[in-house]
Amino acid sequence: MTTPAYDLGDTRRLSAAFTVAANSPTATDPTTLTFKMREPDGTITSYVKDTDSELVADSTGNFHVDWPIAQVGKHYYRWVGTGAAAEADTGEFEALPGNIVT
Repeated sequence: MTTPAYDLGDTRRLSAAFTVAANSPTATDPTTLTFKMREPDGTITSYVKDTDSELVADSTGNFHVDWPIAQVGKHYYRWVGTGAAAEADTGEFEALPGNIVT
């Protein structure tokens, strides 16, 4: 699997969808939802649904965080939902220095 790459200074939209599968998947909000990002320098930032405005509810079961890329290197993130829609999802991306035009 290839790690997606973005330029330093970009903003990356990171999305998650939560469902409950009975006979067919139904979009459902988790009881609690946490988003965590580990940046290349080891800094971990957490956002919590209904507490932090950076974690945005788009519609039932669908959420996003717009992450401003401020460090070069690998970024790792994780969404964790509990309760009504207990799921977890992880991802990563690479931030490159970008092109400098003179």
